Amino acid sequence: MSTITTKDGTEIFYKDWGKGQPIVFSHGWPLSADDWDAQMTFFLSHGYRVIAHDRRGHGRSSQTADGHDMDHYADDLAALTAHLDLRDAIHVGHSTGGGEVARYIGRHGESRVAKAVLISAVPPIMVKTPGNPGGLPRDVFDGLQAQVATNRAQFYRDLPAGPFYGFNRPGARVSEGIIQNWWRQGMMGGANAHYDGIVAFSQTDFTPDLKKITVPTLIMHGDDDQIVPYVDSGPLSARLVRGSILKTYEGFPHGMPTTQADRINPDLLAFIKSD
Repeated sequence: MSTITTKDGTEIFYKDWGKGQPIVFSHGWPLSADDWDAQMTFFLSHGYRVIAHDRRGHGRSSQTADGHDMDHYADDLAALTAHLDLRDAIHVGHSTGGGEVARYIGRHGESRVAKAVLISAVPPIMVKTPGNPGGLPRDVFDGLQAQVATNRAQFYRDLPAGPFYGFNRPGARVSEGIIQNWWRQGMMGGANAHYDGIVAFSQTDFTPDLKKITVPTLIMHGDDDQIVPYVDSGPLSARLVRGSILKTYEGFPHGMPTTQADRINPDLLAFIKSD
């Protein structure tokens, strides 16, 4: 397996396929680089170099006891891009991965970055605060942590079968393979990393990071996202990122890169090819 070792001794697994301009994919909670299969195969066939890593504590990376916060996630991503000497890279982040991309740019700058894409992403901030009155109550995330701590296996079966992919909506075409693949990826990671990661993706305020982004940025969000509600995410991020493009998908769920890859991939390609 291809891995790098970070300054604190954490091994980060990554995939690196093809040649050409690099596209770097950052996955959502509690998944792994495998969640980008539909995008990596698509862009590989279009002549791009595609890279995706397993976040620390997730997938095939080290199950560390600590470091499960956005600063460490961003620093790990920076270590990977430096190790591979990536230049002119397009960074694509889904859900928590969108926060990782924002924090990476905010913390490490844009010298290696050509464009950014945030898909169903957690910024600017998910939790309800005085400054974010439209956010979700803290007890929602406390409930997620309780389920990870007490019956993670069942929770990871129920979440993709319901709101994550919108399979709980009337008329939805449910895919058992997608559900089982989600469960497989989730159960590969460490319970402690996933438990702490809930705090990282819900309570981190990415507002300062978003304001630092100057590269062309596409923000993609479904208006039926039951995990990261649309009204308190995509449109707010678009207002904070100068010159960004907000693309709203009517009726699309949180996991739309998988279930709606036939729409998402061509739109990503068009943005990447645009001037």
